[in-house]
Amino acid sequence: MLNYVWLALLVLGIGTALVIDISDQNRDKFKNDESLSAELIFNVPVDTSLSKTYSAKLIVGKSVFDKFYSVSIDSAVQIPSKVTFNPSDKTASVVLDINKTSPGIWQQMAKATGDENDLTGKARVHFVTSSSANASVIFESVSFLKLKDVTSAVLDYAGTAVNIALGLIGIMALWLGVMKVAEDAGLIALIARWLKPVMRKLFPDVPPDHPAMGSMIMNISANMLGLGNAATPFGLKAMEDLDKLNPQKGTATNSMVTFLAINTAGLTLIPATAIAVRAASGSSDPAIIIGTSIFGAGCATVAGITSAKILEKFPVGGNLTNWIRKNSKGLLIFSLLILILILIAVTGAGSFALNNLHFLKPESFKRAVEIVSIVAIPALIILFIGYGAFKKVRVYEQFVEGAKEGFNIAVRIIPYLVAMLMAIGIFRAGGAMDWLVYILKPVTDFIGMPAEALPMALMRPLSGSGSLGIMTEILKVHGPDSFIGIMVSTFFGSTETTFYVLAVYFGAVNIKNIRHALPVGLIADVAGILGAVFIVRLLFG
Repeated sequence: MLNYVWLALLVLGIGTALVIDISDQNRDKFKNDESLSAELIFNVPVDTSLSKTYSAKLIVGKSVFDKFYSVSIDSAVQIPSKVTFNPSDKTASVVLDINKTSPGIWQQMAKATGDENDLTGKARVHFVTSSSANASVIFESVSFLKLKDVTSAVLDYAGTAVNIALGLIGIMALWLGVMKVAEDAGLIALIARWLKPVMRKLFPDVPPDHPAMGSMIMNISANMLGLGNAATPFGLKAMEDLDKLNPQKGTATNSMVTFLAINTAGLTLIPATAIAVRAASGSSDPAIIIGTSIFGAGCATVAGITSAKILEKFPVGGNLTNWIRKNSKGLLIFSLLILILILIAVTGAGSFALNNLHFLKPESFKRAVEIVSIVAIPALIILFIGYGAFKKVRVYEQFVEGAKEGFNIAVRIIPYLVAMLMAIGIFRAGGAMDWLVYILKPVTDFIGMPAEALPMALMRPLSGSGSLGIMTEILKVHGPDSFIGIMVSTFFGSTETTFYVLAVYFGAVNIKNIRHALPVGLIADVAGILGAVFIVRLLFG
């Protein structure tokens, strides 16, 4: 699937760039080889007998600029310039000092010619006084601007990928080192024992003392603590143990689907990867997403488990009408839950409720989230390291062993980041992202999601590395502490790579008929995204 997504990004990005460039060329958007009437005001009187460079201000009237470029600007253009006068033929070379306040079309032209701060041209000068002149300026030709942007994006994003990965090394080494100490101290096993009563309710078909129960508990505990490398082996072992209870080999059991629903919901107490990327991107508060991610993942978990329990009653064979009639009450409750979640995210009903409940004000809730986010990581580090020391674990040696694994993980993701960021850079620089944002803007406006965050929501169920690349790119463009930056970071912490989890876990036990596992996983993803949109809008919107 990721191959097709990656190829689509490349093809759409380059194809859109070609379409835009050909269109710009056909309508002569940049007025190549055409002269623009302007006025030059020199800082000092000009000696017209000498070839010399002068500081000047180039002024273009609003109506002249609007008519020439077929655009609309607010007022006359006044640009600081360097003018080198040639007395032999009364011409001059003009270099405009372009900045963010300059007209957009000149910013594009300057960027396309190699130096985005300078725009050069040739002018024929007719002096009115020694300090002012009328000029007809022809700027250097601009062509295939979008394709040039694509080329620049490929090189820029390849470098960005490496820088981001190197920035991850310290954070990943720290966290995995701490987790290694907790694992060796038996803290994870202790948490697993606490969860055993809940697991009996979730998996009634699995005997309490069966090995599958212990494997699932260890997997869920490791996931909650952000131990992805430990969680996957436990998960594969759990699937093997569950398959031993499977009366119909090759077909997923209810317990398997429920177990994967919890995995695809991605409930993690500390979304370490998202925090690390935010820190590497220069966030002033990278851990601020802990509370929002727990909320979003909580929504995904509730929706995933609820849908698994309801849809497991759906007949693999038999009369659908009879099944609907028999389970009409459960279907109605499930539909109402989904509808309420959507309405909360879309209408801001949750914000209205918080604003009108005296005991739960948005400001108080936000402050609580901020406090949890501030103390969570130091508290967990002290708890895990302290517990390890109490259990006489050689905490320093075990921390170093875990840190080595963190270093290796950060280095291994470099190729994935390069590949995905390159494709995303092409997709964005070529103009395809702008088209997508424009097309989907009514939908994203309706649910309160910035259209720029949509690619992250779509990619997250497909690929962990792909969504990591998209999140990194969005944080680079919009900033990690912006509203969009916090939202996409929360998306990453609120959902999981559904297609990857299904492929790996079911593939390990040769399950061909996955039954309702995919709908359950996607329902969890949608709930997680809607929950993330709601909580981020409430706290930071």
